[in-house]
Amino acid sequence: MIKIKVPATSANLGVGFDCMGLAVSLYSTASFEKNDRPLSIIGCEPEYQTSDNLIYQAFVKGCQFLKQDVPNVKITIDNHIPISRGLGSSAFCIVAGLMGANAWFGNTLTKEQLLDLATQIEGHPDNVSPAIYGQLGVSFMNDADVQTIHFEVDPKLHFVALIPNYHVSTEEARSILPTEMSYQTAIYQIGHAVALSKAFELGDLALIKTAIVDKMHEPFRSQLIPDYPAAKEITEANRGILYISGSGSTLMAITKDNDAADKIITDIKKSFPNWEAHHLTVDTKGARVI
Repeated sequence: MIKIKVPATSANLGVGFDCMGLAVSLYSTASFEKNDRPLSIIGCEPEYQTSDNLIYQAFVKGCQFLKQDVPNVKITIDNHIPISRGLGSSAFCIVAGLMGANAWFGNTLTKEQLLDLATQIEGHPDNVSPAIYGQLGVSFMNDADVQTIHFEVDPKLHFVALIPNYHVSTEEARSILPTEMSYQTAIYQIGHAVALSKAFELGDLALIKTAIVDKMHEPFRSQLIPDYPAAKEITEANRGILYISGSGSTLMAITKDNDAADKIITDIKKSFPNWEAHHLTVDTKGARVI
């Protein structure tokens, strides 16, 4: 049996719209083993136990890239990353499937090749990059070539994933955004994003608080999360900083205080008992075979 463990990822990080992503210590696994029929999938809803399953689709793409026949396979999924909540659930599926195929046929693909293939499936690298490499990733496309730079994140930083019991559709989160942006706003975003990358490296919470304030998507997407103002108030009352993870609905709080992180969870649970909340750290290894 081959088992692939993949971290959840949190994209955008405020001003890093569509280019920044962070791997965090919430994990899902997918196991691959020989089967007596072409495909069996367990661990997910029946409607996803077909050849359209994204993990299997990525597994097939990996086999095809390696010029290998697709084997009969049984896939067992143990998923802890909420679906459609802005924590990289599709990145988990894609990376797990590709790495499963790679491990099946001798681990001949490099991380760079895995990233290229994953980006082809996902359409953008901001989630798949940290899922593969861990840490904070800044990624962009140069024509068809994927470029990714990785930053170490100060281990003293604590992250708290606040996961509402409702989702925000990616299509709605995209459609609510303005179609134009001024040079002034573009310059603001660029400067703040560069500073934010360094602030995470330094663990400088004061600089993170200044640099993470976004003008490009959060003012609009926050309208799709009705409890955003209350969650922000709770986070700031506990000396934390809040941003929208991916396109939402998950909100991610950042603090340097372990007790403050736990207090955010306690207060959120009082106000929103049906929410999930996880006290997380940064994953430093990325996806791996276990």
